[in-house]
Amino acid sequence: MLFARQGYRVLLLEKAQFPRDTLSSHYIHQPGVALLDRWGLLGDLRDAGCQPIDQQSYTAPGVRLAGFSLPVDGNRTTYAPRRFVLDPILAAGAVAAGVEFRESCEVTDLLFDGDRVVGVQYTTPGGAVATDRAWLVVGADGMRSVVARRAGAGNVIEHPRMTCTYYSYWAGVPAHFELYERPGRWIGVIPTNDDLTLVMTYFPQAEFTRVRTRVEAAYLEAVRATAPALYERMAAGRRVERLYGTGQQENYFRKAFGPGWVLLGDAVHHKDSITARGITDAFIQARLLTERIGQGLHDEAALEVALKAYEEDLRDEFLNLYQGVLNVAELRPEGRTELLGKLVGHQELIDRYFSTVSGACSLDDFYNDELLAVLDQS
Repeated sequence: MLFARQGYRVLLLEKAQFPRDTLSSHYIHQPGVALLDRWGLLGDLRDAGCQPIDQQSYTAPGVRLAGFSLPVDGNRTTYAPRRFVLDPILAAGAVAAGVEFRESCEVTDLLFDGDRVVGVQYTTPGGAVATDRAWLVVGADGMRSVVARRAGAGNVIEHPRMTCTYYSYWAGVPAHFELYERPGRWIGVIPTNDDLTLVMTYFPQAEFTRVRTRVEAAYLEAVRATAPALYERMAAGRRVERLYGTGQQENYFRKAFGPGWVLLGDAVHHKDSITARGITDAFIQARLLTERIGQGLHDEAALEVALKAYEEDLRDEFLNLYQGVLNVAELRPEGRTELLGKLVGHQELIDRYFSTVSGACSLDDFYNDELLAVLDQS
């Protein structure tokens, strides 16, 4: 969509047939909502019936915080749309900008001229093999990116898997954006479309083999032991879909670009979903990439400079967030809850803390003189 708005011809190949769901925590933080607003798509999301979210809480042994992230460009309300709602909205926005959109087309290989990528090979909805050429191939094809694999984009930063997660959807369970933690467990609760509530449970990666053999029992026990009041709400409601989950919560930055190709979203950078950063970060990357390239796509030297700057942007924008996610994904809240307990009674600091997770406030800005004064008093 953004490339088309800059005047470029764009072909968008989508493996799925819409509407289709996918593994996702759904949540769009304030910076992501602000970009949807800037791009003119936020109204479509609201019209799709996604519940607005304007309250957040975090509960752990000895501490409970309630508040919400600071706004970004005037947008404080957030949303957690199902992917079969969000993805068609994004695709429709692209088509409206002039993109040629083809569904049920799975990219299987890249085309090369020497060491430069010049296009893709893919299967059509009828099963035939087709090719299309392009000056730039953008691999926004997820954690198992074919573009990354065929281009040889190795990991430049990598950490072991930290958690595994299982989740489902519940009717009759009213909620805001709720987070619960105890050693070894994390529960996320998010309202979504159709008056349903997403309840996600997180376990240490070391427990994945055990949990996957008794998913429902482990899921319910995690909620009961971590968030008893939520467990009671769930008992009064009903689960309306099966349990979904994964143990493949990879943590990495990949090489972002090469001759004729660039990576975006989970293809270039993936981290544990425990803080629900994926969608928001992909939107930010789309903005960074298209702004860096600007009108210089067909100038080889200018494109090289732009892609190198984009790669540096990824480190600048996301490395601190990445480290923060890994800290949370350790599922060892003791040190964090000691700090957060000192924020109780200081609403502005609570909101600023939530803003560090959303990306509305940097960690450097959070650790300001006001916070240091509160910590010193404690």
